[in-house]
Amino acid sequence: MTLPSPAPMPGATIAAAALDDPAAIRRAGAAVLGRALVDSRARTLQTFDDYARALGDAAMQVPYSPELNPPVWELGHVGWFQEYWMARNPQRRQGIAASDAGPPRGPSILADADRCFDSGRVEHRSRWHLPLPATDRIRGYLAQTLDDSLRLLEAERAGDGADPLHAARYFAWLSLVHEDMHHEAAQYMAQALAIGLAQGPRPPAAGAAPPGAELGFAAGPCARGLDGTGFAFDNELPGDRPLLEAYRIDAAPVGNAAFAAFVAAGGYADPQYWSAAGWQWRIQAGATAPRYWRAHGSGWQQRWFGQWIALDPAAPVVHVTAHEADAWCRWAGRRLPAELEWENAALRAGPDTFAWGQVWEWTASAFRPFPGFVAHPYRDYSQPWFETRRVLRGGSVATHARLRHPCYRNFYPPGRNDIFAGFRSCPVA
Repeated sequence: MTLPSPAPMPGATIAAAALDDPAAIRRAGAAVLGRALVDSRARTLQTFDDYARALGDAAMQVPYSPELNPPVWELGHVGWFQEYWMARNPQRRQGIAASDAGPPRGPSILADADRCFDSGRVEHRSRWHLPLPATDRIRGYLAQTLDDSLRLLEAERAGDGADPLHAARYFAWLSLVHEDMHHEAAQYMAQALAIGLAQGPRPPAAGAAPPGAELGFAAGPCARGLDGTGFAFDNELPGDRPLLEAYRIDAAPVGNAAFAAFVAAGGYADPQYWSAAGWQWRIQAGATAPRYWRAHGSGWQQRWFGQWIALDPAAPVVHVTAHEADAWCRWAGRRLPAELEWENAALRAGPDTFAWGQVWEWTASAFRPFPGFVAHPYRDYSQPWFETRRVLRGGSVATHARLRHPCYRNFYPPGRNDIFAGFRSCPVA
């Protein structure tokens, strides 16, 4: 069964740039958010169709891995999340002042949706064994929940601009970026499973900054890109301006050639360059080079969505863990930047001088709350992961443009290398 796409919200044509601008989307009115939700859903369904073609099975089974989710579960989850926080949320118009422990929600329009798709309650391994609804039913569920969300947003259009914090539209923004994040995760999984995507990302490419170029920043308050007038994640707040010491930082992420030199020098076989946790990861993983690399003649190839391509020596290294980034830095006599050093550089130098956005960039910072942190209603977003994850900054070739905000804090366990992650470095003082 093929279902029609939801109709866009009525009104003037909205330029694509408004849907892609990470600063604008955080201040967006109902019309822009509605079009962005339609755009995000179209991307979700396109990638899901790619999985269906590649796996050739209505159930689309994939092998269990802590890094993956079953594609059918992923599809149902993004619809469930949007319905849970939009149509089923009696405190929806209160924005971050809402409480997930508030008035009870009504039932989902899909029977057993809570039992199947609530990621906070459905244990990860069990997702492979759930009796999930048929794919056609889930597609219909996504079409209906999106239509419901668009109608709710249409009712808010009269008040656009009256609320500088956009409280009544906060959960539309949250649903949007949540689906964008899951679409990026679907691309990670396609890369891991060697599945080609019709509209997949291109490999990272060399930037304008020459290898080894550095930028210097004087001591002073950290620049911050949040002014309190738009949407923000709870872990980005409050927007204090801590003092930074003077530092220097790479103008661009570390490239493949620089990392290949570490491999050639025996860096993966020498424990002196690795932390205790990093060496344990290397031994358990049996890693001798970055994930998806293979020796080819006198050089290297990289697997990109099932195709082996020549490794571009000038492009940023990608698919490395924080452990590998740390080890390269020790070998090179350098260090990873703190996350606020990265943010300060991105805001003060600008993207033409401080190149970012092709790979997520590991930092030296553990994922912790900023002083004065207050959890937003979606409490599972940040709070459960403090102290157990490492912060990455920037964005990748698989990240939607509207998520590439200089204040956005991504966070993963330091041993993950399925994500499109690289790093840059700083000289040791």
